[in-house]
Amino acid sequence: MSATEQTKLIGVIDAGSNSVKFVIYQIPNFNQVCAHEIDIKQISPKEGFLEHDPEEIISAVRESAKVALHLLPNYGFTKDNIYTIGITNQRETTVLWNKKTGKPLYNAIVWKDTRTTSSVDEIMEKLSVDQDHFREISGLPISSFGSALKIRWLKRFVPQVRDACRDGLCLFGTVDTWIIWNLIRGLHITDCTNASRTLLMNLQTLNWDPQLCLAFSIDEKILPEIRSSSEVYGKINDNSDLDGLIISSIIGNQQASLVGQLCFKTGQAKSTYRSGCFLLCNIGNKPVFSHHGLVTTVAYKFGKNKPVYALEGNIAIAGTALKWIKDNLKLMKDTSESEILGSVVPTTGDCYFVPAFRGLFAPYYQKEARGVICGLTAFTTKNHIIRASLETVCYQVSDIIEAMKKDADIHLTKLHVDGKMADNNLLMQLQADLSGIPILRSLSEDTTSLGCAIAAAKGVDLIDLRPENRVYSVKVHHDTYLPTTTAEDRRARIKKWKMAVERSYGWVEHKRSEEMTNERYELLSSIPFTLFLTSSFFLLAASEIFK
Repeated sequence: MSATEQTKLIGVIDAGSNSVKFVIYQIPNFNQVCAHEIDIKQISPKEGFLEHDPEEIISAVRESAKVALHLLPNYGFTKDNIYTIGITNQRETTVLWNKKTGKPLYNAIVWKDTRTTSSVDEIMEKLSVDQDHFREISGLPISSFGSALKIRWLKRFVPQVRDACRDGLCLFGTVDTWIIWNLIRGLHITDCTNASRTLLMNLQTLNWDPQLCLAFSIDEKILPEIRSSSEVYGKINDNSDLDGLIISSIIGNQQASLVGQLCFKTGQAKSTYRSGCFLLCNIGNKPVFSHHGLVTTVAYKFGKNKPVYALEGNIAIAGTALKWIKDNLKLMKDTSESEILGSVVPTTGDCYFVPAFRGLFAPYYQKEARGVICGLTAFTTKNHIIRASLETVCYQVSDIIEAMKKDADIHLTKLHVDGKMADNNLLMQLQADLSGIPILRSLSEDTTSLGCAIAAAKGVDLIDLRPENRVYSVKVHHDTYLPTTTAEDRRARIKKWKMAVERSYGWVEHKRSEEMTNERYELLSSIPFTLFLTSSFFLLAASEIFK
């Protein structure tokens, strides 16, 4: 048997927010062999709405895999060398489809879609609870991110969904579930990392929670079976180029990045810098529930092993802030220029930029906040503002690190980083200076796909991830950035940052949105006409709806 015949490859389907790609890794070193990526269309029918076509997603999965597999002979391999594949995906994005026809009932509502923002208020008012009421069950606040509110919106405003639910034909899934359903015909499953983002899973039991399903009026029958992140789920049978291959991992993209950074010890953390920013910290086998604006999530669960949990803080505006500086203020031609232009000046000149375009998320959660630029003087230049737009990302990450310290008594000694925005050397140095800890930038091409490949290999027992018996050769090499500022300087700058944050509060008046008004109108119109034949019934119904 030749060396090539003995070589085992791992394939990864990476279905992200902007593209779908198929990446192939070689065991045992997890070197990337080849990959192919396809962009997917961003559908925005109105402000705050963001959708994907589910059919386009599965088509892109099959096409990217086809091209990557056809590239293998150029590297001395064939499809027969692929031992298993894994799936990693954008989280919370919600797909509903007809279980008989397999056709989507509506476009996928993307995780960062904000159409359900007003539903948050409506739910809290209806149940007489606050935003954190379900945190110790689900690990999550009641927010527009969770899949539960997206399902609820679809049931209320899309007739096809409402009819399918009534007829028992509706199925729900995040993107991983939708892909599995199409590749392994009719298999309706998800993993606990994706399920933990729905606002419907109990973090302790790793099962769908009846109380949560009742609160959001969701029939548990439409939900997929929850499995671990790393096990054999079945064999692909869709007559595509992937036909016959085993799937042995499903893991949410940010959790996959945590695995790809080899953050297997409690207290290890990673931050991914893209249009937004995602910081996860391994907190071990027991969930810690945040009192400082973070969420608790399943980091991973390998087979029958105990689940590992993470605290997570999400920053909505990271790379998007630079894009806004480029597109709206026209201060640079390309965001890649930010490193050079921001380096022209040694400081921001006490200029602070709070990019609260859609409110502030972790750890502040001020939805009435809006963006501000503070500390402008007659000497402020575009270079100061560009540098401030880089620093704003670092301040927000430092805020999350501070919140993790308060919640879990975790004192980070270093931070692993990745993502396209992490290529900016100035940003990385600023992050080290403002967080006061070393920053380790991964040199791996893609830690998300790498983490999924590691989980897939674990699922078929190709590697042993126990610290005392690591029989694998994967290594993550880093560039390291060390702090160069004093603690006193850091404290002074952070104090002014917090002053700027406070100035961003309260710019939006809280009003009932059209959606919330429509929801109440629909509730009123759904009351049987006979209830209105007597004034007593009418007053009873009206008081319940409008109280």
